[in-house]
Amino acid sequence: MSYRVLLADDHQIVRQGLRGLLERAGHEVVAEAVDGREAVQLASTSRPDVAVLDLAMPVLNGVDAAREILRASQDLKVILLTMHTEGPYVLEALRVGVCGYVLKTQAAEDLAQAIEEVTRGAIYLSPMVSRMVVEAYRTKGGFRPSPLSPREREVLQLVAEGKTTKEVAVILGVSIKTAESHRTRIMAKLDIHETANLVRYAIRHGLVQA
Repeated sequence: MSYRVLLADDHQIVRQGLRGLLERAGHEVVAEAVDGREAVQLASTSRPDVAVLDLAMPVLNGVDAAREILRASQDLKVILLTMHTEGPYVLEALRVGVCGYVLKTQAAEDLAQAIEEVTRGAIYLSPMVSRMVVEAYRTKGGFRPSPLSPREREVLQLVAEGKTTKEVAVILGVSIKTAESHRTRIMAKLDIHETANLVRYAIRHGLVQA
């Protein structure tokens, strides 16, 4: 069966490869995004059946983009593509409602099957990821959600990407005072008071790439 697909990845060559893969499988790529915020916008205008998002995207990462997309359209299915197999990444994605988690190294073999599975209402995880999820539950007894709100996660990612408070305010459409207030609350919640340490936290939790 053919499905309408939104692709989001900040690397054009990756998008081209995925488009070819999906079109050969009989699907239609209706939109392409270069970052998470654009993916959220295109999800509402292009009306795809499935959104395939890279986990590590600039401006807004794949998990937080998925959260925004699913808030607006619970019927849309979201699949994350990533190099990360660590349990916390996967569990956070599942917590926000992502239906598929596919390793980029396995995309050629797994992506078409993932689309078929999630559109039938199932959860699809690449085999290696499935093992990591089981191990994460066994060793940690589940997953502790982020202490930050979705908006605070957005602000933290932008700060970690080197954006100034003014730039954060413009991107999010809020006042400079509001952006600064978010930053202050993030530091208080995490008990982190230096930008360099905020960046390290964002890297460890998959909001930005090292």
